[in-house]
Formats: sequence, C-alpha cells, structure tokens
Amino acid sequence: MANSTSTSILSFPPQTFAALSPSAFLHAHLNPTSSQSSSTRPNRRSPTEFRVPNINTSSLSHANGSAVVRLGNTAVVCGVRGEILKAEDIPKTYNDLAKSPDETDEEKELNYTTIQELGLLVPNIELSTGCAPQHIPGNAPSAATQSLTHRLRSLLYTSRLIQSSDLRIWSRPANSDIDPGREEEEDEGQDRAPRIKAYWTLYIDVLFIALDGGAFEAAWGATIAALRDTKLPGAWWDADREMVLCSDQLEESKQLSIRGLPVSATLGIFVAEKGRSAKAAPNKRLMRGLGDSGATHHKQEHGAEAWLLADMDAFEEELCQEQITVVLDYSTGKTKILKIEKNGGTFVNIEEMRHMLRLAEGRWIEWKNHLEASKR
Repeated sequence: MANSTSTSILSFPPQTFAALSPSAFLHAHLNPTSSQSSSTRPNRRSPTEFRVPNINTSSLSHANGSAVVRLGNTAVVCGVRGEILKAEDIPKTYNDLAKSPDETDEEKELNYTTIQELGLLVPNIELSTGCAPQHIPGNAPSAATQSLTHRLRSLLYTSRLIQSSDLRIWSRPANSDIDPGREEEEDEGQDRAPRIKAYWTLYIDVLFIALDGGAFEAAWGATIAALRDTKLPGAWWDADREMVLCSDQLEESKQLSIRGLPVSATLGIFVAEKGRSAKAAPNKRLMRGLGDSGATHHKQEHGAEAWLLADMDAFEEELCQEQITVVLDYSTGKTKILKIEKNGGTFVNIEEMRHMLRLAEGRWIEWKNHLEASKR
C-alpha cells in the first residue's frame, strides 16, 4: 500500500508578511482581489478614515492647563506652565510697555506680534521617552524632535491663538477704582496711569507616551486642548514690595481667550510598487479614494496606481512617498487655510487638493466636537 503524502501549503502570518514585504502587504489590503470587498487598511480603517481623538483635560494638578490626547496608539500629554517675565528684563525701547488697558480692535490685532517678539510662547517636545523603538530614553533631541518643535512654535505664532492682552500684568488691575482718599494724598504731578510691569510666559511641554504615527496632529491637538484649559492666576504689581503678586483665589483666575480653532490634518499618498517605475510619469497616476466612484476618471498610459490615506500610522508613514499637512480654521463658518505643508513626492493636482481640503474640514468638525465634550 502506497504511503499517502499530504501537500503542505507554505503560508505566513500577517505580521511576517508585513515585515518581509510591507509595500505588498499594504497594497493587498487596499486592492483586494474580490470586487465585492472594499479597500481596508491593515488597521481596519478605510483609506480616508481618521482615528477618533480621545481627549482628557485638567489631568495635571501642578500645571495651569493640561490635556492628554490619544489617537489610536499615539498618546501625548501636554502641560502649560505660566512664568513671569518682568518689564525690567525687557529692552526699554519696546513700545508695548506703554499700552493702555482699553484698546481698540485694531490695536489688539496689531498686538499679536508682541507675543512673538518677546517669545512669550515656549513650546518643547520630548520624544526620547521610549515612546517608539527609535526614540530611546536619555538620548539628545533628535532631528524629528527639533523639527516638530519648530513646526509647533511656528504655528502657534502664525495662527495668533492668544492675545498679548491676556498675558500682561499691570501696575494695578485694569479699570479698577482708586480710593479717593488715597488719590488725594498722592502728588498731583505723579503719573497714576496703569503701566505694564510684567508678562506671563507660557511654557508648553509636550510629552509623547506612545508614538504610532500622526505625531504633529497629536501634539497640536494636545496643545490646543491644554491652552483651552489654561487659567492664569490674578496677578498685579505691588509697588511697596516692588514685585508681582499672585492671588491664590480660584475665582480670581483668568481663562485664556483662544482665538479661533485651528485644526491639523495629515494625509499621505501611497503608490503601489508596480507604479514606481521609470515609465510611470509623476503626473500620470490613478488616485484611489477620490469622489464617490472611488477613483479619478482618467487613467493615462503608464499611470501609477495610488491611494490617499488619512491619518497614517507608523507603518503607513514609512510607505507613503508624499505627506501633506493641512491646518485650517472653520470656526467662522468659512474655511480659513492657515498652512499647507508637503513632504516628498512631486506634485498634487487641483482635484486631489480639493478632496484633501474637504477631508480636513470634516476633521475640523470632529476635533471641535471632541474638544467641546472634554470641557463638560
């Protein structure tokens, strides 16, 4: 009797397939063989689906404002600390020190430059926490850390989130009544007009607990949530002690007035390996995920097949040739684009950019709802 032999089929678990051929692994998910199956990324999201933000505010008791933001497996803690910058440490040629507490709207608009000129917003990002294998604790700040810090600082100033009037400390509270008896005792020639004696400097510390892609969006979202949670104690200049005093009464603290609600959305373009050839012209590609049909309606000769991915995780970031970050504000009912950044690749056409802006507008609504829910 002949021995029956069984044919063994060579197969790999998904983790091994992803490690051996990551591009083919992602392409297999985005381009299923069955026509009835829809494109689904390895993280079980559709190509244009963002991760749901999870926001908790007032998490740190020692900070003036704090927030913990989680996007999937990315977790960030942000704390805002207020420290005092005395007027005597500012060059006397600076004109803002002579401002009046009662300002017009035009003067307030001009005073947004004060925060940048004096450096009153100081962000700091810490990645060397073991949040990812490439970020070992104790290492010097990496290029990624410095780049994220620069982008965060630049957006804080260009978005004009905070007014300089919220950070000023006066010689006496603005619009306060002076004791008439004390006023008579003062010399007639003495200048009793309130003057700026100091500024609040906000140190914004962003600490990554876990990192799985979307670093800038998570850092910016945590910063916005922490600033919306920030309360500065009532402060004034004491002439007798020649120092700034702060009240320990919670009801005398002042909430920061945030201007608008800028939201960041990051998208990537994944190009299949078979389209990365010399024959595939950079301006000839079939973009999946645009419009209701799921693809553009023109496929030119030798066009590369590509997918638009929203809110990429770390695995997808390594495979996307192009990454686009859109920062916009829709709080007034009209879309205001604050910044568009693009890294890698060659170009993004008008149709693709319009679709990205529509996705970013939807992302703005999602962030707004979760930020408001975190304050309840």
